[in-house]
Amino acid sequence: MTDRSPGPHSPWLLPDSVEELLPPAAAALEHLRQSSLERCARWGYELVMPPVIEYLEALLSGVAHDLDLQTFKLTDQMSGRMMGVRADITPQAARIDAHQLRREGPVRLCYSGTVLRTRAEGAEGSRNPLQMGAELYGHGGIESDVEVIGLMAEILSAAGIEPLHVDLGHVGIFRGLCSAAGLEGDAEARLWDALQRKSTADIEALLGEFDVAPADHRRLSALAGLSGGAEVLTAAAEALAGAGEPVDAALEALTRTAEALAAARPDMTLHFDLGELRGYRYHTGIVFAAYTPGVSGELARGGRYDDIGAVFGRGRPATGFSADLKALRRAAATTTDNPPGGGAIAAPWSADEALRRRVAALREAGETVIWALPGHPGAAAGQGCNRQLVQAAGGDWQIETIEPAENE
Repeated sequence: MTDRSPGPHSPWLLPDSVEELLPPAAAALEHLRQSSLERCARWGYELVMPPVIEYLEALLSGVAHDLDLQTFKLTDQMSGRMMGVRADITPQAARIDAHQLRREGPVRLCYSGTVLRTRAEGAEGSRNPLQMGAELYGHGGIESDVEVIGLMAEILSAAGIEPLHVDLGHVGIFRGLCSAAGLEGDAEARLWDALQRKSTADIEALLGEFDVAPADHRRLSALAGLSGGAEVLTAAAEALAGAGEPVDAALEALTRTAEALAAARPDMTLHFDLGELRGYRYHTGIVFAAYTPGVSGELARGGRYDDIGAVFGRGRPATGFSADLKALRRAAATTTDNPPGGGAIAAPWSADEALRRRVAALREAGETVIWALPGHPGAAAGQGCNRQLVQAAGGDWQIETIEPAENE
């Protein structure tokens, strides 16, 4: 018997963590993409389409340097310069706001496109996610943070993600505590790493090694335990008292944001973790991530990243979020891999002009009509048809339901 199992170099195999979508899953994903961008448009976010590839220094400028290890690199055969395949669209949107549009006042942009990464994020992550996101530039208040979180929540809810849980934090709290304690550079980075691992033993050892003042030691060590519901904000105000104005301002901004979100989306569960600093080197203020029970990993993430456009000549306040639409489709409770709508209509192959006019009119009205090609009886029904066009006695073509027995 011939062994037909794929070998390690079979030409039809895809690289690890790189996937393709087949019918009907691809149709479901495209419907999700279009509906998500339509919701962005209703909120006033304008669509941009940055290129998949750019010069490396543009993709990795400023805060985007953290993307270096995730970026595929190649040489441009026309200029000899190094280019990169985008691993994140957010820096590209910032470049467009700062360098291309240069508008005064708030600018709202949204986007959707494939990104490519050298490594997958998490065990089930993709190296070619379909990234969708929205960014708001030019406003530094909590109102813009509340807006983008609200938009994110609406998109996830519309996709069938429920119940929705959102984790909130603020990188300014950790930064302010480190500054007050005189920690910077390598010391700050090592403490950040221990805090992300929630390793209280390592945190205590590092604070002892850095010989910080007792009050600063107490406040920094308290961060690992400041996690939970709204009561965390009250506990933080007590545990971090006396840390200084930057910490007080960050905690106030987090509290006000939480209050506004609770009023706007009472159906959304808020969780606070002042020691969770996702995107710490990238973000400057509020950070957030969305989850739903039963699904491992975050479904969307975002936060404030002021002055991201400075490297492009115009630093401005900025906040936004992004999500992998492939992950949303997999996680959505109401997602099915059936194309949206009531199913397709089968039409018998014929040169009858009345039939062809009827088919054209149905397609123009938004219906899917599939020709039943000669020699393949029943094939159209196998492509999702639950109705068929049948010629009536008077010559008119009418739609009839395909009985279940005929559709098996």
